[in-house]
Amino acid sequence: MDLDLFDTQKEPVQLNMPDAKVIYHPTFFNPGESKKLFNALLNDIEWRQDHITVFGKTHLQPRLTALYANNTKPYSYSNITMNPNPFTKDLLFIKEKIEVVSKTRFTTCLLNLYRNGQDSNGWHSDNEKELGNNPTIASVSFGEERWFHFKHKNNKNLKQKILLQNGSLLMMMGKTQDHWLHQIPKTKRNIGPRINLTFRVIT
Repeated sequence: MDLDLFDTQKEPVQLNMPDAKVIYHPTFFNPGESKKLFNALLNDIEWRQDHITVFGKTHLQPRLTALYANNTKPYSYSNITMNPNPFTKDLLFIKEKIEVVSKTRFTTCLLNLYRNGQDSNGWHSDNEKELGNNPTIASVSFGEERWFHFKHKNNKNLKQKILLQNGSLLMMMGKTQDHWLHQIPKTKRNIGPRINLTFRVIT
């Protein structure tokens, strides 16, 4: 089932996904907040582009990234280790608003800047050991809408996709990372940039 809630849904909705708990808040931040935060993050975050090795070939990641936290604990994925910068005031504002609904005190935020439709993020789970068991991941989107795909790790017939709109919040909880993969695929559409923030707890 494809879930496009842009015009029809304003209240939070839980996706129908076995072995997972995923809740989507389509308008968590209002348009004014979203525009202001997008511009601030675009200009103030220390973006970087790391090299990544896939199937023995090394190339630049197809997006820009950054790591911020309230501690100095690094985060590693795909043979990349990132050391955090201190949270900015805008990141703290976003984090504190999310913590009210998530009931989770987040320590760390991994940011992704998708500059256009050719920037992407391949199939993966947020299941690194630093995140502990059954991690809660809070994913915030600002800017261009992008499709977010899920697929079950063991049942190839279980798939889901959702259009993440500007100012939305996607909460992934419980066993989601154990049983599901997710991605942001490339698109041939001529689209503008999107900033994604994934808040997490690094133990």
